[in-house]
Parts: sequence; C-alpha cells; structure tokens
Amino acid sequence: MSELTVKAEKLDAGDELAAKRAEFVLDGPEGAVYLDGNSLGALPVAVPGRVADVVGRQWGEMRIRSWAESGWWTAPERIGDRIAPLVGAAAGQIVVGDSTSVNVFKALVGAVRLAQENGPGRDEILVDATTFPTDGYIAGSAARMTGCTLRPVEPSEVPGALGERTAAVLLNHVDYRTGRLHDLPSLTAAVYAAGAYAVWDLCHSAGALPVGLDEHGVDLAVGCTYKYLNGGPGSPAYLYVRADLQERFDSPLPGWNSHAEPFGMRSEYAPAEGAVRGRVGTPDILSMLALEAALEVWDGVTVEAVRAKSLALTDFFLECVGTYVPEGRVECLTPLPHEERGSQVALRCADAGPVMQRLIGRGVVGDFRHPDVLRFGFTPLYVGFADVERAARVLAEELA
Repeated sequence: MSELTVKAEKLDAGDELAAKRAEFVLDGPEGAVYLDGNSLGALPVAVPGRVADVVGRQWGEMRIRSWAESGWWTAPERIGDRIAPLVGAAAGQIVVGDSTSVNVFKALVGAVRLAQENGPGRDEILVDATTFPTDGYIAGSAARMTGCTLRPVEPSEVPGALGERTAAVLLNHVDYRTGRLHDLPSLTAAVYAAGAYAVWDLCHSAGALPVGLDEHGVDLAVGCTYKYLNGGPGSPAYLYVRADLQERFDSPLPGWNSHAEPFGMRSEYAPAEGAVRGRVGTPDILSMLALEAALEVWDGVTVEAVRAKSLALTDFFLECVGTYVPEGRVECLTPLPHEERGSQVALRCADAGPVMQRLIGRGVVGDFRHPDVLRFGFTPLYVGFADVERAARVLAEELA
C-alpha cells in the first residue's frame, strides 16, 4: 500500500461530509470514480421516488388541482428560497425556471435598462472574454437589442476597462476551462463604483464554494442547477435580482407568469412584485420538483464545510498527480492559490482527448475540453479522497 493510499484512507476517515455519499446513486467501491460533477451532478437517491409521486399521484390522480394543492404554482419561488443560502442570498430574491441562457438574457438586458434609466450615455456592455461561448452569444444579442457596443475583456482587466459608457458587465465566477476563481467582491465593487451593473454567472461555483451575493452587493446573477446542485440533466436554472432592484427590474421577456394578475388575462402587462418578475411562462414542473428533491441533500450541510473539503480534495489530487504522473506529461492550468481556485482541476495534455477516453474506459470519469484540456470536477458531497488517489494513479498509468 502506497503512502498516498494510506493518506487517502486517513483523510476519508476524518471527512465530516463522508456520510453524504450514501445519499447519492453511485457505483460501488470498485466501480467508477465520478469526477464530472462540474458538468452533471450525480443522482440523489430521493429523486426517483419524488418524481414517481409527482407523475403518478400529483399529475396522474390530482391533475389540475396540483397547481394549488401540491404547490406547483409557487415552486419557482419556493425552490429559489432553497437555493438562496447556497449562494449567500436572503429569501425572496431568486426565482427558478428557464435555462441559464434565457436567464443570462433576462439579467443582462435588465441590467442595461437599469443603467440607461439612470441617465444617458450608457451604451457599452463588457463581457468576460474567457466566458462559456453561449454567454458571449447572448451578450451579443443583448447588445444589439439595447443599442450597445459589446466589448470582450479579461476579468482581471475589467476595473481598467470600466468607464462612463459602461452599462453592464457579464462575468463568470469560475472559468469553466481552467477552474480559475475570479474575485467577485472586488470586481463587483469596481462595477458599482463606475455606475454600471454586474451580472454574475455562477454555474461553476454555486454548491461548491461561498458566493456571498448579498454580502458583496451583487446586482444580478444566474446559474444552472445540474452541476454541483445535482438537479438532473436540463434541470431549470435560476435568476437572482437584488431586493432593492426588483421594483425597477424590467425583464425583456414579460410573460403571464410574471404578471401582477396572471389569471386576469389582461392585454396590457403589469409586472408582479418581487422575484416573481423573473418568471416568464408555465414552469417545467417535472424537472422543477426533481430539483427540489435533489436539494434535500444539502440539509445539515454548510457551504463553508463544502469549500473546505473541495480545497482539500483538489490539493490532494494535485499532490497525487505530482507524485504519480511522469514529469512534463501534463501542465496544471488551475491556479494553485486557494483564493483563485474553484472546485475543479484542469490539466493540459497534448493527447487529452484519447487520454480521457481511456480513463473513462477504466472507470475514471472526467471530461475533455478542446483542444488539449483534461477536466476533473470535485463534488465534495460524494467524492472521497480514495477516489482522488485512484484517479491520479490511473491517469499516471495511462500517461506512462
């Protein structure tokens, strides 16, 4: 037994979150090591039974009554309040529904409208130059729609790029390729000082590390729920609008669900109060309630405990890679300082695509990003230290 194997056993024995692993559907000890929760979280064991009840009883037996009697109508806000503590937000500021892309569009156009309402001349949108491509596509469309110029900027360069023309800034909290954690507090403060509005994409941070939306005065934020929140493939995303901005938030997608009188069927639109303004049309109840069941795994868990384990897992993985993998075979793209690291490790490897396929064939599941990046996501609620040691050891064997 190697020194690192012994260390993994000791770390697992002292893991305060170890019991949470039993709340997920995972392969046995000899099965796969799942390190792709930063793309799709594992299935919580409570979800299949809850979905069966929603389909068989709430829909099958109660039918239309379930909108009121089963709480379908209020699910977007109720589940939003369940997510709120995980991103550092008070209740009443998050609504769940639609996709991340749709919510980015709502948030960004809403941010520009807020800025332009404050005064003329705000006609520029800054967008994270390293962003996930869809955010860039949406930002381009939002710019055309609002008469703005779109300017891609590296996150670290945002403070120097802000000016009197800046209306809104769209940033990713964690870089999806490298796992770099950007400085949300200082960047938000810089945007605010410039008179612009900050929109944060939390897809790779919510459920993995503290965000502090309220604490740091974030204006608007969006995020998906199928990564670290384990909501399932295509589970609905969410939109955060800070409480003091909600009365002025002008969504570019007004719908009957966000109307002050949704069943009044009036020809003119009058927005509802609060987070409900972020709704559009009829919510996807099946995936919405699957997400609600999935969020139960967070009962009794603090984000701080998750962050501590996340850093310990990624530290240990980097230690194992450094010990096992032949020198010069991979290059770590993920920052080493804890304050700059999300919950994944990205390794540059010349033949990354074929290597990842071989890893998956041997039961170590990560993913590949073109052209040469191996990504490994560490979900603290179900990944253990023995998983980490095994993953690094198998990687080394494939690269030898």
